[in-house]
Parts: sequence; C-alpha cells; structure tokens
Amino acid sequence: MADELTDRADRVLEEALQATGARDPREFYRERLRELRQANPDGYQAAVSYYRDTLIPAVANGTSPALDAWTEYGRVLAEALTPGRTVSIDETGLAHPYEGPGEARLVLHIPAGTGGRALLVGLPPELSPAQRATFDVLVAGKQRIRE
Repeated sequence: MADELTDRADRVLEEALQATGARDPREFYRERLRELRQANPDGYQAAVSYYRDTLIPAVANGTSPALDAWTEYGRVLAEALTPGRTVSIDETGLAHPYEGPGEARLVLHIPAGTGGRALLVGLPPELSPAQRATFDVLVAGKQRIRE
C-alpha cells in the first residue's frame, strides 16, 4: 500500500512539474537528507517520518498541492539542519517572512547566528534578476555580479 501511495504521489508531482514548468526538488532534497543523516540523526529520522506520514499522503490524496507540500518538506529539512528563519524572496529581491507555500517565489532558510550560507528551500520556475542575485550571494556565496 505504501508503494502504491508513493507511486501516486510521484505521478501527481510529475503532473504538477509539467503543468507549471517548476524544477523538480527531489534530487536536491535527497542531498539535504544525506547531509541531515550525518549532522543530525534524530532530525533525519523526523524528516523521514514527515516524508512517509505527512508529505506522501498529502500529495497522493490531493489534500495539499504537490509543489506546496514539497516546498514545506524543504523547509522542514532546512530547519532540521540548522535553526534559523525561512524567508520568501519576491521578484524585486525583497525578503518577506515565509508564511507557507503557495507563491512562486524563491524560498530560503537563513541560519541563525552562524554566518553560514542560506539553504535553498524552493525555486520559482524562473528567477528574476534580483532573485538570481540574492541566490548567488546568499546560497552560492558568489561575490561577483554575473555578466
């Protein structure tokens, strides 16, 4: 039954990706899970439980839009990796408190007091120039403007 539910959730996500042109977050989130397994085993177990008990059923049963549910899972992973605050970056580059998924914005998790790089939570189908600059500096750590 669990495999059937996962297969259905995967199909729903694939349909949402095709319909919106959004990027598939699964590979990126798998990398975050690998990091989490090393850094915080308890957080890793909680993230796996969230995936199995919350994310997959919500997507498969249609109780949450697939891309919204996956963005929220990305926030859960980021918070388990490092405490901080999650923000939504609009097209002009302004940060807003993250109030949950639903908008096609750049979503970043800003670590609290560590000076570390921001963690990517969600990407819109296309980044505006201001979002790209924010991503380059806060996530990629670039210090030069793209040509």
